[in-house]
Amino acid sequence: MSAQNGDLNPLAVELNEIISREAPAVMRVLSRLGKALYYPKGILTQSAEANQKAHRYNATIGEARERQHSMALPSITRHLQDLSPDQALPYAPSAGRNDLRAAWLEEIRQKNPSLGDMPVSLPVVTSGITHGLSTVADMFIDEGDLLFVPDQVWGNYKLIFGVKRGARLVDYPLLRLAGGFDLEGFGALVEKHAGVGKLVILFNVPNNPTGDSIPPTEADALRDILVEAADKQQCDIVALCDDAYFGLFYDDEVMKESLFTRLAGAHPRLLAIKLDGASKEDYAWGLRVAFITYAISGGAGAYQALEKKTGGCIRGTISNSPNLSQSLVLKAMDDPAYTAEKAEKFAVLARRAATVRAVLADPKFAEAWIPYPFNSGYFMCLRLNGLDAEQYRVRLLNDHGVGVISTSNTDIRVAISCVDEADLADLFDIMLTCALEMKKVQEA
Repeated sequence: MSAQNGDLNPLAVELNEIISREAPAVMRVLSRLGKALYYPKGILTQSAEANQKAHRYNATIGEARERQHSMALPSITRHLQDLSPDQALPYAPSAGRNDLRAAWLEEIRQKNPSLGDMPVSLPVVTSGITHGLSTVADMFIDEGDLLFVPDQVWGNYKLIFGVKRGARLVDYPLLRLAGGFDLEGFGALVEKHAGVGKLVILFNVPNNPTGDSIPPTEADALRDILVEAADKQQCDIVALCDDAYFGLFYDDEVMKESLFTRLAGAHPRLLAIKLDGASKEDYAWGLRVAFITYAISGGAGAYQALEKKTGGCIRGTISNSPNLSQSLVLKAMDDPAYTAEKAEKFAVLARRAATVRAVLADPKFAEAWIPYPFNSGYFMCLRLNGLDAEQYRVRLLNDHGVGVISTSNTDIRVAISCVDEADLADLFDIMLTCALEMKKVQEA
C-alpha cells in the first residue's frame, strides 16, 4: 500500500497533514497502513449526527428498535442486572463509549499522579490488550521494522508483531544475574541500533512471565537512555508500555506508577503508548475491555487525528468493542464499593506473593531450581537446575496432576494468581518431588 497522498483517501490525507504539522515524529513512525488509515464519514458519521439531531425519526443505523428503545430478546435481557437493553445491546462507537474513555483517562491520572497536567490523548477502547497491541502493530509496524522485546517475553508478541506484521524482533536483556533491570545491556543495544532511525520498543511492567517490576530509579534511567537516542542520534522511538498487570505491585521499592509517566512528554521524537485495561486491573478477563493512550512532547495537537486513525483501524477489523462489556466496566467504576473491592482482591494476591517467597526460602529447593526475582503481577519463574523445562512440565502434569508453563528450555512459569494461599506450599513440594524424581533417573 502506497503512502503517497495521491493514493490515499482525502480523509487520511487530512489526518496526515495534522499529524505532520503537530507531531512530525509521529508521522515518520506511522506504518504505511497507519498513514492510510482514517475514520470514515459515511454511515457512522451520519448516524452520529442523527443521534443528536433526529428528534422525530432516526432511520440511519443497522439496529432494530421498537417503541424508541433497542429491540431485545427477553431470553437475553432477563440476565442483565442494572443495565437496560439500551445500555447493553446497541453498537458502541469504534473508538469506544465516550463516557468510559473519559472515566478511564481520569483513572489513569489518579493512578499516575506524576503525569500532572501532561497532555495525553483520550484513551481509545479496544477488545482486550491483545487487540490493542495488534491495532498498534498495524499502525506503527512495517515489514522489517526493528522491535525490541524483553528476553523474558510473553509469546504472543511474536505472533502479533512478527508473524502478522513482519517486524524483526530483537531481544533485550531484562534482568541482571544479581537482580534488577539490565540497564547497561539495554542501553548498549539501543545505542547500537538507533542509527536505523526508527525503533519500536516494548516494555511489559509488571513482566509476564517473571513477575518483575522496576523501581523509580530504573524507570528514570530507561527514560534517559531513550531520550539520549532520540536527541543525540536523531532516532524516532515508539515506546509501547504493556501495562496489563498494572497496580499489582507487592514490594515497597517498586514504582507504583506506569513507565508511561516517565516517557510521556520526554522528547518530541519519543511517542509513548500506554496499553492497559480492565482484564487484570478489574479482574474482568473475559469482558475484553482495554485502552490505547498516546503521549508525545509538544504533540497534543495530533492526538485527535491519532485517535481517529486508531478508530478507523478498529472499524476496519472488529467494527467496535462490545457495548455490554464497556457498560459493565463503567458501572463498576461508578460504584462506591469499587475501590475497596479492588483493594481486597489485591491483598489476596499480595499475601500469595509473600507466601511464595517464604516457601521458596527453604534451602531444600536449591537442588531443583533458582527462583527469578518477582515482586508483582500474576506470575513467578523458576530456572531449573539441569532439567529440560518441557520434559519437566509434561512429567509434572502427567504424573502429578500439576500444570505449569515452560517458557524456555530452562524456565518454568507458575501462576500464583490461580492457586489459593493455603495450597502454595503443597504445590511447590509436589514440584520439588517431580524434579528430584527426574534427577534420580538422570543419575541412574
